[in-house]
Amino acid sequence: MKTFQIIIIVVAAIVAIVLGFAAYWGAFKNIQFRVVEQGGETLVYEEMTGDYRQSGEVMDRVYYSLLNDYNIETFKGFGIYYDNPQKVETSKLRSELGCIVEESDIHRLKELEGNFKIKTYPKGKYIAAEFPYKGKLSVMFGIMKVYPALNKFVKEKGYEEEGAIMEIYDTPVKKIVYRKAI
Repeated sequence: MKTFQIIIIVVAAIVAIVLGFAAYWGAFKNIQFRVVEQGGETLVYEEMTGDYRQSGEVMDRVYYSLLNDYNIETFKGFGIYYDNPQKVETSKLRSELGCIVEESDIHRLKELEGNFKIKTYPKGKYIAAEFPYKGKLSVMFGIMKVYPALNKFVKEKGYEEEGAIMEIYDTPVKKIVYRKAI
């Protein structure tokens, strides 16, 4: 009988630990969407065609090149994902991945021309939601939670289902902002 009780206690402790970690990374976060005016950020990026799972590698490459080669420190990464991976073949998925340049470094954009793509993200009305950013697992939980909720929200409100979705990884305030143009 004692062995059975020990097993139950150990299993309960493991479940509690797993649930605690899942909660920390946002697995139980309620997703709230709002329509907001946003945009206007200056983006330095690379285009990518292929598996979205390579996004972090490309973002890191842009970030470290800006930091090490140009001494430009950025605090927000981003991905703009143009295709729905449930509808488009993985090898044909299109995205733009990189960093948002701080206002204080805008004057240095000429130095980056030829090595990166540069553009200003359009200002406009967006459907937006936030999710906690506490590491790579937060990104995975965000994908699992935000995209189904976004699809439901878009259908309920009658917005266009197709279109790019931007993810902004705001490291200073530890959040991921998801937005889709309306």
